[in-house]
Amino acid sequence: MSDFELQPRRDLTLIHAVSLVVGISIGTGVFLKSAQMAQAVGTPALVLAAWVAAGAVAVLAALCFAELGALLPDAGGEYVYLREAFGEVPGFLYACNSFLLGGASIAAYGAAVAIFISDIHALPPAWVSTSLHAFGSAFTLELGPRQLVAVGVIALFALINSLGVMFGGRVQTLLTVTKVLAILGVAAGVFLFSPTHDAANLAATPGSASGGAAGFGAAMFAALWAYSGWQYLPMAASEVREPQRTLPRAIVGGTFLVLAIYLLINTAYLWALPFWQVASANSTAYPEAPSVAARAVQTFLGERARAVAALIFLISTIGSLNGTILTRARVSFAAARDGLFFRSFGRLSPRTHVPLISLLLICLWAGVLALSGTFEQLTNMAVMSYALFWIPVVLALPVLRRREPDRPRPFRVPGYPVVPVVVVLIMVWIVISAFLTTPWESCATLALILLGLPLYPFFRRRRG
Repeated sequence: MSDFELQPRRDLTLIHAVSLVVGISIGTGVFLKSAQMAQAVGTPALVLAAWVAAGAVAVLAALCFAELGALLPDAGGEYVYLREAFGEVPGFLYACNSFLLGGASIAAYGAAVAIFISDIHALPPAWVSTSLHAFGSAFTLELGPRQLVAVGVIALFALINSLGVMFGGRVQTLLTVTKVLAILGVAAGVFLFSPTHDAANLAATPGSASGGAAGFGAAMFAALWAYSGWQYLPMAASEVREPQRTLPRAIVGGTFLVLAIYLLINTAYLWALPFWQVASANSTAYPEAPSVAARAVQTFLGERARAVAALIFLISTIGSLNGTILTRARVSFAAARDGLFFRSFGRLSPRTHVPLISLLLICLWAGVLALSGTFEQLTNMAVMSYALFWIPVVLALPVLRRREPDRPRPFRVPGYPVVPVVVVLIMVWIVISAFLTTPWESCATLALILLGLPLYPFFRRRRG
């Protein structure tokens, strides 16, 4: 049997599936994005409101993905939904985007690992650093110890996931359970033992500015990186047991669990720290500062907190990294099997049934991206690509309902058609806000997506 006749193994159980949703979602954003959000909106209440609003969008979008995942339980996730609803061109553009900007997601997790390691032991400054200015924004290119750490951890988890989807799923479950218990421990430590907590920290400081609608949209945009996780599981749908039942349960249930955890831990941050300490934590504006989570843990553990907090953050981040590598490789594999990507990406390892070439090459590309850019620039590009594609993916729901009304749907979105309409309108607003607040990253993301257009005739001709 050739590598192209092999089929993926359905080894992922419900526990593995929930671990992927929760484990990918709870990664870096819950520890890093609050600072960026505080800078955008200016008050503690609006930071929490942005987390709630983004969480509500995440839940509504997850409901849409749950119906689509149960309807089309094949490898590729959004690629499959776009191809079925709108044809090959949108599906092909998504597959290209999944490789190019999916690599940015993996690189961002690698960059976050370097940030948290530097909380334990200060890393030397970058050997080379260059700033480029475009569209009123600065884009930093760096090469140094942090970048090498990021590349190394990406390589490690590429190796782990090459050993089989069952092994990757077990690693994901272990990391997810560990990180959830650790985050709950941080929240409990802040509320029970932090001597600096004060209800006054939740009040707006005199003279603070709200940032307006664009600022609130930017804060939601930042929070969406932290919530994004439900869309990854359907990428590996061909390796999930009983996908029609498992996918909706894992997507919806996992997203609600993430929302509850985020509200708890961010309330703890804002309860324990003066708002200026939240806003001045690690971000593009304050690249050398400790993360907001490290500062919160420091309130009850003192200087010992740096090592403890960094260990917790590392476990959380590598859990997201592992899950992202596992799932992203399946999109290029699915497109290659349809003749819409390089043929070698469609091969499965005869021993492990893993799309090994797809997995290794997306990790290689992520390693290149990890050598440049900051965490926020990488995540802004990744979230922008999510937002741009979520709009047509959610619209695929009414298209497929109208086109195939009698097709069995194990799960149906409650509140249809209001839910998909609300999701689309909010995502359009967030995209506009992103272009206003981060024009360089937004334009670069759109350009990278459109780069796939000239390649489509090439793949179509080769397939023919």
